[in-house]
Amino acid sequence: MLPPFDFFDHRAACRRKQGERAVRIAALPKSYSYPLSGIEKEILNEDIGELVQDVQDGKKSAIDVLRAYGKVAVKAQEKTNCVTEVMLKEAEGWIERGEINTKGPLAGIPVSLKDSINVGGFDTSVGYSVNVGKPVQTDGALVRLLKDAGAVPFVKTALPVTLLSFESFNDVWGRCLNPHNPKYSPGGSSGGEGALLAFGGSRIGIGSDVAGSVRAPAHYSGCYSLRCSTGRWPKLGVNTSMPGQEGIASVFSPMTRTLMDLSYFTRSFIQMKPWTYDQSVHPLAWREDIESTYKDKKVLKIGIMRTDTVVDPAPACARALDMAASALRDQGHQVFDVIPPSPYEALVIASNLLNADGTRTFRSYFRTGESDDPGAAEFGRYMRLPRFIKWFYWAYVKYLKRDETWAGLLEHWHEKSAFENWQWVTKREVYKARWHEWWNSFGNRGDGMDFILTPPNATPAVPHGAMKSAAAACGYTFLFNLLDYSCGILPVTHVDPVKDILPQSVNIKKMNGVARGAYQHYDAVKMAGLPVAVQIVGRRLEEEKVLACMHRLEDALEAKGERYELLKVPGA
Repeated sequence: MLPPFDFFDHRAACRRKQGERAVRIAALPKSYSYPLSGIEKEILNEDIGELVQDVQDGKKSAIDVLRAYGKVAVKAQEKTNCVTEVMLKEAEGWIERGEINTKGPLAGIPVSLKDSINVGGFDTSVGYSVNVGKPVQTDGALVRLLKDAGAVPFVKTALPVTLLSFESFNDVWGRCLNPHNPKYSPGGSSGGEGALLAFGGSRIGIGSDVAGSVRAPAHYSGCYSLRCSTGRWPKLGVNTSMPGQEGIASVFSPMTRTLMDLSYFTRSFIQMKPWTYDQSVHPLAWREDIESTYKDKKVLKIGIMRTDTVVDPAPACARALDMAASALRDQGHQVFDVIPPSPYEALVIASNLLNADGTRTFRSYFRTGESDDPGAAEFGRYMRLPRFIKWFYWAYVKYLKRDETWAGLLEHWHEKSAFENWQWVTKREVYKARWHEWWNSFGNRGDGMDFILTPPNATPAVPHGAMKSAAAACGYTFLFNLLDYSCGILPVTHVDPVKDILPQSVNIKKMNGVARGAYQHYDAVKMAGLPVAVQIVGRRLEEEKVLACMHRLEDALEAKGERYELLKVPGA
């Protein structure tokens, strides 16, 4: 346990880190100030393969590339508060000292990192003040691989305290804002990556995902992400709010500004043999034959999962899904609705496994007076109530309010013994087997369905503080963490204040507790212009197929004149 009277230590640590960041930005060379030069504009808009080749051949310097993105990252920080640790000066030193392999497959490409990733010489606070002033001594496996590949880590990015939120706020670094609308969340827990990439201050980022944390930010902020299956991406050399939690595995995964960058980076990263950096990674090489098969397959077979049966998608998200399905159908692909094994059951199992410790681990790092995440505070508070009080509230919800959905989530919401936890693990494995058999029922061992298309969330980005009521509305992403399926996020459109208005016939008060908590924040007029994405789902370890199918979908949308428009980089 932490000392009970450490409030002043907490305040001092927060001032220290925010002061350090301000000083680092102020001390940058004048070359990091706007406006962008002609060569910098060219760098920002250059195809990633050509840019790597130019650095390898000496036509462009890695430092020039770094400074181009550094300029925009500083501007993004001003607008969205998306950056935590500023490593630009150190990154220049790594390049000058030859610590970056400028002949590697990612030569000169700046890469932003979620704050939880260890970089030698910097704190890995993950938003807790207790971790301030404790710089790690060495780079983690992810960072070592990146440098060996020629990539240049240059900033770390915002996340929420607890790492269990689709918002990105903590006392240490402050609140991260959505680059499309500062009143809304950029997503979480990799929200800083979403904001920075959408703004244009980075083209490649790495986040982590335990319930949707690289997918929600891509959906909320308007960029691309790939949730990799466990064993495809290194996880050594990071910090977390829940060390030892294995009920629902967290995975580190890529996020990018464009789909081309996502494919190029993921392929190059895996070609670096990450299993030689981290023993937990499967020795599974990049399978170009699978990627080519699905890029060239004449007729794809796509199942549409329209709802998670807990929170139906709001009009904006339903429209984006319809746009994607229609574009694929127009290209001659087979598109059909599917009803999989209960996603609600997965939400119950996953939430109980993720919080089997009674929320004790992530709460153990809080200091006196430290702000909690609104959602984590709510479900943690209920978790700590005496069992008999929870029983009465559960009975009230189930039998008097007749809300079976909310009651089912509350029923087992208590700290689990090892005996109980193993029972929930068994439920998880039985559920995964049911999904496996269900997918196999399409054609010959599943070849009758290439991928599933579904919303990434029931609503677009939520306003700040909304996780207090909307935290449980994560089923569209959490489902695939339990299954450990490969998933991609592709932005499709923006909220339209006319097309996406909530029909008057919809009565939010009559919804279940989870849906009511999400829908109370849906307002198409206030949300106008926010990004809306879709989720492309393959099976476990099918990253190559998912990326190929994402390209097929983006091409189909472009053929209809509906390709998503990224935010323009200021001055580029």
